[in-house]
Amino acid sequence: MKLGSRLEEYIRHLRGERNASEHTVEAYVHDIVEFARLVRNSDESFDDWMSVDVEQARTFQMKLFEAGDCKRSQRRKLSALRSFFRFLQKTGRIENNPFTRLPPLKVERPLPKVMNLSQIDQLLAAIPAYWRNAVATGLAKTEEGAEFASARDRAMVEVIYSGGLRISEAVGLNHGDLDLASGVAKVRGKGKKERLAMIGRYAAAALQDYLGLCRERGWTGLPERPVFLNRFGKRLTARSFQRNLKSYLIAGGLPPDFTPHKLRHSFATHLLDNGADLRSVQELLGHENLSTTQIYTHISAERMRNVYDKAHPRAKK
Repeated sequence: MKLGSRLEEYIRHLRGERNASEHTVEAYVHDIVEFARLVRNSDESFDDWMSVDVEQARTFQMKLFEAGDCKRSQRRKLSALRSFFRFLQKTGRIENNPFTRLPPLKVERPLPKVMNLSQIDQLLAAIPAYWRNAVATGLAKTEEGAEFASARDRAMVEVIYSGGLRISEAVGLNHGDLDLASGVAKVRGKGKKERLAMIGRYAAAALQDYLGLCRERGWTGLPERPVFLNRFGKRLTARSFQRNLKSYLIAGGLPPDFTPHKLRHSFATHLLDNGADLRSVQELLGHENLSTTQIYTHISAERMRNVYDKAHPRAKK
């Protein structure tokens, strides 16, 4: 493929100064060449970038829309062109960047998937069922090991859902962070910011069961000791729990794309569904900005709309 000299310069810039991956370079070249073909009726050898104006930039955006590109794809391609013309501007090849004058293209954030209460119950029931089967089929080496893994992972699910924790926050808990008498845990979130997470009675009971098995193994609850342990007594990793969760989802007949973070989404959505105010949910989640929490109001509204559409005799148009 014979590329224009300016595009060749840009590729060297991406590889050398920006240390871009080959995948990124190929994507940028593809988007820039697409502009040349759609708007200038040329090929990859096009090199007359000085003559490109804002009207042609708008034409490119319109053609992407007419071609049925989703907003996310449109925004990525416009960003590639904007970056390329910024490079041309900095190197003195052009005076103005025509793509900076386009209005920003807003992309709607997809609503997070949540689990309903019956699905959470299914998941919790699937954990001991999975380990009973693992013992029966010889997948688990010992009954004691299966009992320990089952109790630990049930406690993990309960704690994440009870407090709206991220998986990294859950596996990062130490014994000194827990105050089961008060029903709270100190959590270290993004940016090492600390907050208090709620430990409800179901989560507290599951934790007590699990911690009892830890004590039987001689793993005492020193303040600095991790709460959630693997079979060797070391801190459980997020990857290990995610791998186990996938097995539980399959065993329970639940969608396999559910993740630990779906439990956090479910925590927030269920609170709002039951009348919690947005500011309180923001604090419980540890969100810095209220706008981040507001996505859950859209989920609640959509759920109410679905209930209404199914139940009201005059709801359907």
